[in-house]
Amino acid sequence: MDNDFAQPQTRRARGRLDPTVGKARSVVGELLGLKTTGKNRLVENPPLILVGCSGGPDSLALAAVCAFFASRGEVRVGAVVVDHQMQEGSAEVAQATAVQLRELGLDPVVVRTVDLNHDGVGPEAAARAARFGALEATALELGAESVLLGHTLDDQAESVLLGLARGSGTRSLAGMRVRRGIYLRPFLSLRRHETLAICDALGLVPWHDPSNQDPAYLRVRVRNNVIPYLGAELGPGIAESLARSANILGHDADYLDELAGLEYEKMALRGAASQGGNDAGNSAENGADSQEVPEICLSEDGLRGLAPALRMRVLALAVVELGGVQPSLERLASAEKLLERKGSAGPVQLAGKVSAWRISRNQAVPHEGPSYGKLVLRRSR
Repeated sequence: MDNDFAQPQTRRARGRLDPTVGKARSVVGELLGLKTTGKNRLVENPPLILVGCSGGPDSLALAAVCAFFASRGEVRVGAVVVDHQMQEGSAEVAQATAVQLRELGLDPVVVRTVDLNHDGVGPEAAARAARFGALEATALELGAESVLLGHTLDDQAESVLLGLARGSGTRSLAGMRVRRGIYLRPFLSLRRHETLAICDALGLVPWHDPSNQDPAYLRVRVRNNVIPYLGAELGPGIAESLARSANILGHDADYLDELAGLEYEKMALRGAASQGGNDAGNSAENGADSQEVPEICLSEDGLRGLAPALRMRVLALAVVELGGVQPSLERLASAEKLLERKGSAGPVQLAGKVSAWRISRNQAVPHEGPSYGKLVLRRSR
């Protein structure tokens, strides 16, 4: 395998703090509620945080900054290195990354090897799903309080443009959030060149993933071609403007998601729709063993009474709870048409093997039963 690690650099003599390192410490410390100056404050049984680290400049710089806080005794810092097995020699890269992380003082450092389940999605989506699965499992096993990820402002700008190109909605255009569940992204205010500067200042040896320069990937073309072009035509600061838009949309999306979650919990009836079945009524999975297939029923009247932005989100929440993936706008719109009670009663295929249909008013089921007047969503085996 070609060695994609940069050549080791001589560590700088201890002296004035590099300003970029200082900036990175400030954003991490603010997010974690930790001080960057003053006396060390030793804490009994400090909480454990994990850094998801690929060995690239962004995540390696984040690991080094977090190691500073670990040295102050207020928090324990470990790391998770995920080997996706997508490239020849990936195991060696993962082990070399683990060595550097241990040298920085991170403990524990866990290397997780994952198998990708494409299941109808592309390699990037499959890798992402496997990576987050490994991160979440490790955090649970170790009792970690949070998992820090090294995404930068440049990553955020790329995500916004990709969302625009795909015709995505508010949540996608909002990009990545600084805080979502156990995941924290303190570097969303830093540029990619700043993480490279941190690695240089601290004498780190980052791995440069060759796929990050492969034009076969849409994100790479956006990074190397589209954003530079927009910068040349619209003026400097395009990445910052895109990231700022994501931040504004993120607040809107968070609020709508919260409202949708409340509405979903009010109307979701979980379990098999034991009375009645699919109007289409022609598939084996609607037969005798349908009781064993997880289903969620949603009130048609309740859905009709919601604003479109909330209605779409409620439908998507049911799909995700059944183990599917976030449906496209087109698929959600098809499910929404079932509420008009015109034409076909379904099923409408959503995403991740989840389908939806409505119970016909002329079907012989009790009108007060669990399915009547409801959309039924089911995931096939």
